[in-house]
Amino acid sequence: MYLNFHGKYSGMVVCWILGFGSLVSWNSMLTIGDYYYELFPKYHPSRVLTLVYQPFALATMAVLAFNEARIDTRKRNLTGFTLFFLSTFALLALDLATSGAGGLGNYIGICAIVAAFGVADAFVEGGMVGDLSFMCPEFIQSYLAGLAASGALTSALRLVTKAAFERSSNGLRKGNLVVVDFAVLFLAISTFFEILCILLYAFVFPKLPIVKYYRTKVAAEGSKTVAADLAVAGIQTEATERADNNAKQLERLSNKQLFFQNFDYFLDLYLIYVLTLSIFPGFLYENTGSHRLGSWYALVLIAVYNMFDLIARYIPLIEKIKLKSRNGLMIATLSRFLFIPCFYFTAKYGDQGWMIMLVSFLGLTNGYLTVCLLTVAPQGYKGPEQNALGNLLVLCLLAGVFSGVALDWLWIIGNGKF
Repeated sequence: MYLNFHGKYSGMVVCWILGFGSLVSWNSMLTIGDYYYELFPKYHPSRVLTLVYQPFALATMAVLAFNEARIDTRKRNLTGFTLFFLSTFALLALDLATSGAGGLGNYIGICAIVAAFGVADAFVEGGMVGDLSFMCPEFIQSYLAGLAASGALTSALRLVTKAAFERSSNGLRKGNLVVVDFAVLFLAISTFFEILCILLYAFVFPKLPIVKYYRTKVAAEGSKTVAADLAVAGIQTEATERADNNAKQLERLSNKQLFFQNFDYFLDLYLIYVLTLSIFPGFLYENTGSHRLGSWYALVLIAVYNMFDLIARYIPLIEKIKLKSRNGLMIATLSRFLFIPCFYFTAKYGDQGWMIMLVSFLGLTNGYLTVCLLTVAPQGYKGPEQNALGNLLVLCLLAGVFSGVALDWLWIIGNGKF
């Protein structure tokens, strides 16, 4: 029991930082969406960039989920974080080289980098969720909270930079002299965190006692994905070799069997993100009208969503109010579709106070249900099955995101603004 517990809180901190690094680059781009609307006002950047990101994430995740049992988790996650670092640095270099100029050429360059973000997301998010699914639930909760924190903290920083430099011409520039460029600031911070994640995952996380305990356990159950991480921790995979002599111990459910046994969980996660991404961020930037907050309005809505999404991801730590019932999760997921008429009529007839309240509930339900599903679904399976299930859950999540992003365009088409 001591070995199982030792290093748990350090592991939770590391998982939080790894979650933060998994989405900080992408959330930085979403948070500075008003900056891209100034540079590319005719190209619907919040919608187009999201639509570019998701097919690459989904296609890559599908390939990785199908082959997860044969892919070394350490190489996969380090590849993903390295690609995040290189892509973020490339975006930073592009902004500096062009001095924040608009134009179709620069827009295409940004879209190409965003596609690389999508590939990196599939490597990291699926790899991390699969890896953490056979460890203690607090690890995956911390990782998911870190994902949300990247949005909340970048939103807060964006509000601060807008308040500090709102009077500067062209966002934060004066003539050809870059006084302060908030886009560069955000991307520089993101680049730093990607380097930090590479170092933490490569040298710190695999050596925590609790992580070594769980990885040794899953290796004994037949997993081949943790061998490299165990080697870094100084543990030979003798347990796996002994397991090779026991064919029954290596038996595990196939991905197809896992899919049908957990179809309701997969459907829940898919529908949660279909609904969320059909509203966030495109609708909030382009379909909420003009209000007293003016240019602050969309930024405030994005910040409110991110803040409540983060808060909600800590609520399931209280076991008494954590939703574990499969029927309860399905009912809660389907009830979220009432948000669609609520957002439509609030944007058309309501004031900004009602919209802020709706966005806060959107964030709360998204974060709470995501953590409940991803921590409850893997329970009761062997380690290799939990790893596979984690990958499949992320695949369904990304499928929901992609569908939601595509459906988000209906708000424009319906209003005749395409």
